[in-house]
Amino acid sequence: MAHRSWCAEVSGDEASNERLEFLGDAVLGWAVADIVFRHFTDLPEGKLTDLRKSVVNATALAAMAVELDIGSCLLLGKGESFAGGRAKPSILSDALEAVLGAIYLDAGSAAAYAFVERVLGERLLLAVKQLHRLDYKTLLQEIVVREFDAAPVYVIREEGPDHAKHFFATVLISGQQFGEGTGTSKKQAEQVAAMVACDSLSADND
Repeated sequence: MAHRSWCAEVSGDEASNERLEFLGDAVLGWAVADIVFRHFTDLPEGKLTDLRKSVVNATALAAMAVELDIGSCLLLGKGESFAGGRAKPSILSDALEAVLGAIYLDAGSAAAYAFVERVLGERLLLAVKQLHRLDYKTLLQEIVVREFDAAPVYVIREEGPDHAKHFFATVLISGQQFGEGTGTSKKQAEQVAAMVACDSLSADND
């Protein structure tokens, strides 16, 4: 649960959760790939990839971390804590992956797999019903051209070292912000931001 901001403030050689996060990320990718392959036997490779991406992204993982109350357990530096680090999607998603890495080390692959299946199973069932909507950038483009006679604009920023970058995307429509998203790639962050924007526009229309 030790974020690097906390490690930087304490004395000694305290290790952050980044190594566990690295391991947990790999375990998560394996488990989700295996789950979707076994449970959705009628889906082609491309749709399986889309399904995996719908739950293996910083926004979805952060939402699960909130449900598990991981934020309250984090060890954060004073500055990061004051800046609302316990609610930051990038920190929460990393922490959830670190937890998964710890489960894998402590109890083995079967326990780690069962944890992923338990916390992601319902989300995968919901996502598979919306696979036609998973290319949210294309969907948003169609909506914005039709409703605003304009095109969405994505503003990207990135944080972290080269080996563990997080990307943050904001989608603007006619200069107004409609959605934000995070991910481990620009494309993923843009897709999440587009999804949020689509939901926002649908709610406005309702």
